[in-house]
Formats: sequence, C-alpha cells, structure tokens
Amino acid sequence: MRTFFQDLTYGLRQLRKAPGFTAVAVLTLALGIGANTAIFTLVHAIIFKPLPVKNPGALYRLGTKEADCCMSGGLQGEWDLFSTDLYKQFERQTPEFEQLAGFEGRSTQLSVRRPGETGPPRALRGEFVTGNYFPMFGLQAFAGRLLAPSDDQENAPPAAVMSYRTWENYFASDPSLVGTTLTFDGNAFTIVGIAPPAFFGDRLTDTPADFWMPLSTEPMQEKAIAVLKSPQMHWLYVVGRLKQGASPSQAEAKVTLELQQWLNSPEGATTIGEDDRSKIAKQKTHMMPAAGGVNGFESQATPLLRLLSATAGLVLLIACANIANLLLARGAARKAQIAVRLALGARRWRLARQLVTESVLLAVVGGAAGLGLAFLATRSILAIAFRGAEYIPINPEPSGAVLLFSFLLSLVTGIVFGVAPAWIASHGDPIEALRGSNRTAAQGASFSQKLLVVCQAALSLVLVAGAILLAQSLRKLEQQHFGFQVDHRYVVHVGEAFQSFPAEKLPGTYREVQARLSAIRGVITASYSLYSPMGGDNWSGPVFFAGRTPDFGDHGDYSSWLRVSPYYFETVGTRLVRGRTINEQDTATSTHVAVVNERFAKKFFPNEDPVGKHFGNQDTSHPADWEIVGVVEDTKYQDTHGPAYATYFLPYFQSAARNKTADELVKAASNHMSTIELHVEGNPPNLESTVRNILSEMDPDATVLRMDSFAEEVSERLNLERLMSRLTLLFGLLALTLAAIGLYGVTAYTVERRTREIGVRVAVGANRRDVIAMVLRGAFRQVAIGLAVGLVLALIAGRLMANQLFEVKGHDPVALTGAVFLLALFALIAGLIPAQRAASIDPVSALRVE
Repeated sequence: MRTFFQDLTYGLRQLRKAPGFTAVAVLTLALGIGANTAIFTLVHAIIFKPLPVKNPGALYRLGTKEADCCMSGGLQGEWDLFSTDLYKQFERQTPEFEQLAGFEGRSTQLSVRRPGETGPPRALRGEFVTGNYFPMFGLQAFAGRLLAPSDDQENAPPAAVMSYRTWENYFASDPSLVGTTLTFDGNAFTIVGIAPPAFFGDRLTDTPADFWMPLSTEPMQEKAIAVLKSPQMHWLYVVGRLKQGASPSQAEAKVTLELQQWLNSPEGATTIGEDDRSKIAKQKTHMMPAAGGVNGFESQATPLLRLLSATAGLVLLIACANIANLLLARGAARKAQIAVRLALGARRWRLARQLVTESVLLAVVGGAAGLGLAFLATRSILAIAFRGAEYIPINPEPSGAVLLFSFLLSLVTGIVFGVAPAWIASHGDPIEALRGSNRTAAQGASFSQKLLVVCQAALSLVLVAGAILLAQSLRKLEQQHFGFQVDHRYVVHVGEAFQSFPAEKLPGTYREVQARLSAIRGVITASYSLYSPMGGDNWSGPVFFAGRTPDFGDHGDYSSWLRVSPYYFETVGTRLVRGRTINEQDTATSTHVAVVNERFAKKFFPNEDPVGKHFGNQDTSHPADWEIVGVVEDTKYQDTHGPAYATYFLPYFQSAARNKTADELVKAASNHMSTIELHVEGNPPNLESTVRNILSEMDPDATVLRMDSFAEEVSERLNLERLMSRLTLLFGLLALTLAAIGLYGVTAYTVERRTREIGVRVAVGANRRDVIAMVLRGAFRQVAIGLAVGLVLALIAGRLMANQLFEVKGHDPVALTGAVFLLALFALIAGLIPAQRAASIDPVSALRVE
C-alpha cells in the first residue's frame, strides 16, 4: 500500500509539472468517457434498471412484448393480453405464483375536477388495476393507503390512488387531498392514498398513470365501451410474483395449458369463431422476467442504444489512441530521466507501474470531468428523444450503477492507453539514452505512434460514414410523401369529450362541433376522426369477401381501418384517386359505404376497379356489409419506414355488427372522436383557445390534450431517428477532430526528429514546396493506410446498420466518398501546420542540432 501511495504521489507531481499536457489529456478523456457514460445512463435506465418494488427479480409476466393495441379480440397466437375471465382463471389455477395481478393495457384519459372547481378540467391519465396490484408489487403508501382486494368488488365505493408525481405537480403536495373526493369524468372517486415517490407505474413510458383505479370501476367509467365483463375482449397485462423454488418453465407450460383449456371450455368457445377452433392447440403464452415491468419502450430503443453504444465505444478508442500518442511523445522527452533512474538501479517493472499509475490517474480525472459532461449530454439526449412528450421517464442524474460504470471505464481506459507507452519507455537502453543516441527507441516510438494514427483514421472513417448514412436516411424520411399535407394543417388531440352523451345524441353533437369549428375565422375545413395521420395509432382486423376462403396468415386478409367524418380527406390533404369520399349523406341509416386506400385496392382487388365492390369485417357470413365508393392515395398513420398499411375508412355511426360481440364493442368505441383536424389559411389568431372554448361550451368535461401542427406530429414520430443522426454526426466530428490532433502530434514529432535532415536538404537546394510535400507525403501515408482499412470496416458497419436506414444502402457511394473527403481534409489541415513549420527551418540552426 505504501508503494501504491508513492506511485500515486509521483503521478500527481508529474501531471502538475505538465499542465498543458494534462489539460489536453483530461479534456480528450472527458469527451470519450462522458459520451460512453451518457449512453450507459440510458442503457441502464431502459434495459437494466428494475422497478422500485420489493424483490423485482421474482416478478414474471405472461407475454413477451407490449401489444400493438390496448385491446384485442380473437386468437393471438402468442398471447400478451388477456380478458378479465381468463386472468381470473390463471389466478385461481396457478399456485406457482404468490400473487398474480392484472392491469389495463393502456392508460385511460380522465377529466379530473376537485369539488367546487370551475373552468376546464385537468386532462390526466388513469389505469384500471386489480385489487392485488399494489400488494403484488410489495409497495407501501407514501400517505394514506393503497388499493386492496376489497376495493375491487362490484359494490365497493369507488376509490383511487394518486401518483406522487401528480400529487406534487398538479395538487401542490396538498396533504388534505387524501380522503377527499375527485370526479373522474363526472364520477366521484375517493383518493385513499398517495403512491410512493419512486413508483412511476408498471412500465417505462412517457405517458404514466396519474391515478390507479380498481377494475370493478371500469364499467362506470367506460359506459359505452365497458369490457370488464366481456370474455371476448382481451385488455389486461398480467404480472405475478413467482413463489420461491417454483420453476418459470413449468409455470409457463401450465399457463399455456390453462389458456388452451379455457378456449376449449363453453365460456371460451363463445369468444372465437368456428374457423378458429382448429388453431387452439397452437395458442400459447411465454413467460418472461418482469423486473423492469412491461417494457415496450425497451424493444423500440434497443437498436438505437446498441448503435450509440458502439459509436461511443469507437470514440473512446480514438481518444485512447490519442492519449497513447501523447504519452509516447512525452515518454521520448522523458527518456533521459528514465535512463538515469535505470542506470541508478531502478527496476523496470517498478518504472512501468509508475507510468501506468500516472495513466490511470489521468483517466480517473478525465472520468470525473466526463461525469459532468455526461449529465449535460443525457439531458440533451432526453430532450430530443422525448420531444413533445408529457413526461420524461428517465432521470439524467447519474445513479450508483452509472458512477460505478464511469469509474471502472476510467480505470480500464487508463490501463489500455497507458500500458504500451509505459512498456516502451521503461525498456529502452539507458546507455544509448545517456549518450543522446536514442535512434532505436525513437524509431520504435515513432512506429507505435504511426500505427495509432492509422487506427484513428480507420475508426474515424467508420464513424463519419455511418453519420452520413444516418443523415441521408433521416433526410429521406422527412422528405417522403406521407399521403397527406402538412402545410397549414393542425390536429387537436381530444381526451374525454362527449363520453357521457347518449349514443343517439352523438351524431347531432358531432355535426354541430364540425360546423362551429368550420366557422372559425381562417379555418378552411374541419374534420374529426378516430385517430390522425402519423399520430401513432392503428386499429386493424380481418376482412371477408364473397366467394373467397379467408386467409389469416401473417400477411393474410387483415386491414387497418379508421372512422372519419365528412371532409376528412380534404382537410388532411389526402388525394382522391377515383370515386368519391365520405360526405354528409353517409349517416347511420344510409347505405353502408367505405373508402379504401390504394394498397387495400391492390392487395384485395388486383387488376380490378374496387369501386362498387363489397367486403365485410365481421365474419364469413357477412362478406358484403360495406360498399366501396372511393379510393384515396396511401397515407401513413404509424410506421414511418415501411409502406402504408392497407386501410379502409368508414363513416361515423355506420355499423354492421348484429350482436353484442367483440366487434360490436370495438365499433362502439370507434364512434367516439379522438382527434380533430383543421385546415387553415394563414395563421388564425387564438386558434387553440377558440377550439378549447367551443369544446368546453358543448361539454364542460371535455379535455384537450394538446394541439399540434401536422409538421410537428411528423417530427415527433422521427425523434429516435433524429437523435441517432445527430449523435452519430457529433461523434463523427469528435472522432475526426481527435484523429486530426493525433496526426498533427505525430507529424510535428516527426518534423522535430528530422530537423537536422531537413536542414541538410534545404542547405543542398531543396525549396519550400519540396519540404512541405515531403512532410505531407509522410503524414498521408498513414492516412492512406487508415482509409484502406476504414473503407472495409465502413462497408461491414453499413451492412450491420442496414435495418436502421430508410431508402439508403449501407454501401452508399455518396456516404463513403463524403467520409473519405472529410477525413482527407482534416488530415490535410493537421499535416499542413507542421509541414509549414518544417519549411521554415533555418538550415544553419538545424545543422547545429544534436
């Protein structure tokens, strides 16, 4: 230990003696380590960080992914959502779990008021959960109590638990709130407690629940579309705490068997059609660890995090090569000192250890500085990734795991870039060094430095080529035609509006809403719909055709669908190809009509005119419930990368459902507007406040979540791609700068070593241009080798990242040529400075150099 402190003291003294070297090295390392720490902060929060609950390692989920929708009917193949009855069967018949809880697949919009409040209600979110939800997680209330199984009984008084975040942000941490009543969409709920501060819910999301309500209250809240008692509607995620010693694989097999038995039972058989009974044996559910909850965001972000981790790792390698170069140059300057110590009997391994300790100390200081940069970088990354989000679910402050990662990374980095220079410096010949004849050692160091520059150039080329590829991909994504117009278009996201209105009153109410919105000064047309273009939603289901046997394979007879109002296509700017669009004559009592997009027409009516054709969306006995009256261009509603989905559009309030089935429930849910679209002229003043006032006048409980331009809607859908492009571009420029600094250092060091030789050349007649050319040739020889290696690596990297690109090839010649040009330009600038210095050498002074 005493020796360690001696080495540490010696290292600190050496770093103080060279403040310029120390500052450059610390800054370089701070950038490299800070970038990696920032990315690890995201990786840890999204992939590794468990829920803040009791023993999260014992939690398992039935299902493996976040479902595409919050509700599903029919068979799923691999099941992720479950009906209330199916959940209860699992709870009764699976003793391998201590407790098994269910919760809503997606949070529900609420209009929240305190008693006596006036003005618009708060637009918040609620989540229906089973009564054992909080006990299963092993949580204790921050204030009051949490929900219990007794709250989840049919006749129990409505109760709710508020999140700590909501209590703090929206209710000013008012302690008197516990035990009081709030109204959710006009229904009175008693707030029985506040959830613990760290608990944000059962999943990492930018739309967490503000309140948790018992499942038993779902029919009261969702009068028109209640699914609690509908065995055919699957709407619950299921997570349980596995008993100690229980086998996850055996529990999974048992749950799959219970699923199949339920589907074969009289109760389950009513939920599927005769055509599906042969598929029951193929139905299954997988179990997966749920320490992080239902983490759908993880699957979206994992490819991005992998790419960013690899990119940040390459930047750190380049930074390490730079510091190693600095240490090699510094070691050459300290050779005489080291030679004296060797001549006086110092052991080589002790000298090497001192030099490595110095390197590690440098890296730890750089890592500490990098933590500050990482905090700032993480905040910037989150601001881009969650642009437009209601809530950022990741804390940018470094946790214990992040601090440990940064420390270990600094330690390893110091060893990586310090071992080789320490070995070279401590294994020189002391006699030669003391004589001043250090040619052999210098040549060895020079070769090592040049090799590091080659590696830097190659890695920089990979990063720059990748950055250009992603920038091209983002540009093509943004400039593609989405099937609608963005100029002068706005979308209003409506939370709860007209939910309590009787079904027979809705058509007249919606007509009045559209008329009043259209009358706003500056509004050209107004429409409403179930969801809007690039809003991220997608409703889909099977379609049936007369004379055809249904094909329900992976790419079979399925189609997305959407409810739209008259003037919808005109408002959003979707072009009519042929036929007509939906208009005011398409009412609940008129002929049932549909408009389809071009992809629907090509998929189901190839080489035919679909106008006048019919299809059904209920079952094989009704293949002609809807008549196609028009075809519109393809429009993207969810996926920015792939082609538009085959989609049909239905008028509001037309329904072909004939019994109280899953289809009937879905159709009822679809008759409620969720978005309003506006096509405006110029920039109408106070547009948002006018829209809010109109809605609140017609329904005091109406909530407007937000109002965005269509351009902003599209931009938000590209947040991850934009983040990936900007970060790789930043890392690429950083890599280029570090590589240029490394090349400059090696070239300058080479010029210094060859001062006498250059003086001789000038003395015998070499002109300034010859000297500059000679130095640049030496510098570009290293860069050329790096380019050759880097091009091969860039092609490999392009193939690996091909699935992240849109309409851009991984071997795109523009990207490769641009990367080569930028690297050559940076190399030219880096080499030209020492070349100019070499050309200015005075031959007389140079010949005197020893």
